[in-house]
Amino acid sequence: MKLLLFLLALTAAAADFDVLIRNGRVIDGTGNPWYRADVGVKNGRIAAIGNLAAKSADSTIDAANRVVTPGFIDVHTHVEGAVELNPMGANYLLDGVTTIVTGNCGGSRVDLKTWFEKLETIKLGLNLATLIGHNSVRSEVMGAANRLANDEEIAKMQALVDKAMQDGAVGFSTGLIYIPGTYSDTREVVALGRAAGKYNAVYASHMRDEGAKVKDAITEAVTVGREAGLRVQISHFKIDTPRLWGSSKDSIALVEEFRKQGVDVVVDQYPYDHSSTNLAITLPSWALADNPKAVEERLNSPETRQRVATEMKLRLAELGHKDFSYAIVANYGADPALNGKNISEINKAAGRQATLDNEVETILQMIVKGGAQMVYHSMGMEDVERILRYPNTAIASDGGIREFGSGMPHPRSYGTNARVLAEFVRVRGTLTLEDAIRRMTSLPARTFRFNDRGLLRVGFAADLLIFDPAKVKDLSTYPDPHHYSEGFDHVFVNGVAVVNEGKLNENRPGRILRHNAE
Repeated sequence: MKLLLFLLALTAAAADFDVLIRNGRVIDGTGNPWYRADVGVKNGRIAAIGNLAAKSADSTIDAANRVVTPGFIDVHTHVEGAVELNPMGANYLLDGVTTIVTGNCGGSRVDLKTWFEKLETIKLGLNLATLIGHNSVRSEVMGAANRLANDEEIAKMQALVDKAMQDGAVGFSTGLIYIPGTYSDTREVVALGRAAGKYNAVYASHMRDEGAKVKDAITEAVTVGREAGLRVQISHFKIDTPRLWGSSKDSIALVEEFRKQGVDVVVDQYPYDHSSTNLAITLPSWALADNPKAVEERLNSPETRQRVATEMKLRLAELGHKDFSYAIVANYGADPALNGKNISEINKAAGRQATLDNEVETILQMIVKGGAQMVYHSMGMEDVERILRYPNTAIASDGGIREFGSGMPHPRSYGTNARVLAEFVRVRGTLTLEDAIRRMTSLPARTFRFNDRGLLRVGFAADLLIFDPAKVKDLSTYPDPHHYSEGFDHVFVNGVAVVNEGKLNENRPGRILRHNAE
């Protein structure tokens, strides 16, 4: 009897919630207007929303009229190799991101089972899901061969995609401007897409072109999704050709036309007019085939080197640039002193005359020494803002987990979401606060079928943010990128606080979100 009374007393004394957030303005992720409510969290889930004044909790936070929102979901990141070294993902958590999707642009881990096991062992600060990448799968089967795949090779690649989907990939990605995916045709991409399509997955595509042939590229992406039975996510939607700036109205119209035809196609975007990728994209793709030794041999041939240089200059003119000053080094392993300098500056510093031929030669020398990660001023703000206004645009960084202070990375890895809220909601009024939150939460969750995240709903995972929209700001800039965003006061991942009053702690409650995970 005494034991029973003791147990009853313990039950009576137990708090209603693990965490109780009072006096908040709830923005639930739907795009609907905010409303006042308390939020109770229990066992990593949202347990109650409403007037919870009579309820108790182990930990209570006074939101003090700040907004309470779902954690942000960034569906376009590249963290392979970095997340293992920095599993907390501080730059994302302090920008309000609680879930990331990696494996984009065709590049991923292929053996996902082993990788997931490693990540679960080291423990993550935020949730992670991955796509299976076409380029990685093709490299596994064909290396960097510059030719179409035969039926046997396609079958081997399909088997790898199928295995990755069984191991938990959330979809299939391509990077059709990169080696070796650029050597494939639509038939191959559709065939591999079908291996993922059996799993009700998503197709995320870095298209073949984002300038003069962008409509053809959009059509190809939609064709893959339609024929393979995949939802379509067009990555980092943009116009990357200065002479075509302003034409996003036409590319958006084409996406909308396909939606009217019944295709589930959406886009994502980072809110900057600079892109970031490797230096090798300035070279024609045929010159990069096979392996580094083959590339070096081509560039050591005077005749071939001249052909490469000629095509590089033609491509530059097609883009609408007069020189390579738009290309800025983010990270050059062979000489980190060049980080932050553009190609024109590097060429002059080497004692060469300021000619286009000399700038091309500077690039080729850097390629032979291992290449570099770059930042390119390739977009116009008119297009950036127009694409941002499109209702089916999700916010995504196209960034990575950063080692604080290393290199000169694009600021998008630190400040994408804060920039949207500060610049495009608060300053420009391009979006309402509620719609901006929707694009960071429920829109990406719907596309990637994160069925218990992206909305503030009872029973959903307690990935939560508390912040004052008037104080959030991005501090990372191109010349001085290593600054965390400010203003995200509290961040919860699966009900566990990882940021308290703006300060990161050491908790690592992140999970691997496998296909169909709930």
